[in-house]
Amino acid sequence: MPGNQSSNSPMQIRQAASENGAPRLVLSGKCTLGALKQQMQSLSAELVTFATNPNLHWDLTGIEQLDDAGALLLWQAWGARRPRNLELRPEQERLFNRLGNIPATPEPVPRNLLDPVRALGKTAFLVWEHLTGIIMLTGQLFLDVKYLASHPARIPWREISATLFRTGAQALGVTALVGFLIGIVLSYLSSRQLQVYGADIFIINILGVSIIRELGPMLAAILVAGRSGSSMTAQLGVMRVTEELDALAVMGIPHSMRLVLPKVIGLGIAMPLIVLWTSAIALLGGMVVAEIQLGLSYQYFFNRLSDAVPIANLWLGLGKGVVSGMAIALITCHFGLRIKSNTESLGEGTTNAVVTAITAVIIIDAIFAIIFSNVGL
Repeated sequence: MPGNQSSNSPMQIRQAASENGAPRLVLSGKCTLGALKQQMQSLSAELVTFATNPNLHWDLTGIEQLDDAGALLLWQAWGARRPRNLELRPEQERLFNRLGNIPATPEPVPRNLLDPVRALGKTAFLVWEHLTGIIMLTGQLFLDVKYLASHPARIPWREISATLFRTGAQALGVTALVGFLIGIVLSYLSSRQLQVYGADIFIINILGVSIIRELGPMLAAILVAGRSGSSMTAQLGVMRVTEELDALAVMGIPHSMRLVLPKVIGLGIAMPLIVLWTSAIALLGGMVVAEIQLGLSYQYFFNRLSDAVPIANLWLGLGKGVVSGMAIALITCHFGLRIKSNTESLGEGTTNAVVTAITAVIIIDAIFAIIFSNVGL
């Protein structure tokens, strides 16, 4: 019978007849990925057509080179099983034996109507586990404070001052930049709306209350949670990976007193100062835009601010800073101590710590807004 040769392919496909008259397909040439190149799709369709004949005898002894790609091409054409009549060389036999030993793709697990309930239950138990862990850590910190009150010589002043420097002094630049830009944006948008109603003077009330009471503490807390909170979690996580925490336990040094308590105290002191700094810079940005857009002088803005914004808003913002700072330190240290001795757990724990800390900051702000809704307004 006439031969059938695939165009532009070194591999040749020739039909012949066996001695007993049965149809025979003889393959020769190179059946490799480099040789087949762009002919893979056309050859696959052609081989599938031949494989529909179950009585066809396949002769692969004439193939000079056969790699994994070529063997897989033939295997898929055969429907992932050997044809009834197949003639191979020993080295080709090993390739097809390996393909035959590949485990079948597992069947998809049928969806259960209770899967969402099960997932919700797992999430609830995980949240409860973290909540109880944070409560236990908080209780341990209270015991440490009680112990240090009777042993003041053991107070970790150096660790507290280091936390103040890292979370406070080194965060002034980014908080000032973000606060200034937020003040500019808020003042610009508010002034455009106030000009429509001829209420330019109320720009001071809007900026003062919104920045000092809400935006200043919130911006500072979110920036500190992302910057310093992730650093705290990563520090404790690396100490877990390098077994430094185990070494401290062996020496009898409690983790909570030497690692967690200084961070909680330091960030609790630094956060109200960062809030005050961020709010002041944001008001400065608002003053600049108010002078450009509305013609309000800096002196008038500053003198009018104390009358337009009650001092209770400032104390409320500083109180948010203290609570948010201690909560951020407590949450990030909790996740840092739970990190396992591998790099994957370190990255996952740091991400979860930052997300949880930011969520806690927003919840704290909402609680303050509800409790002190009649204060300073």
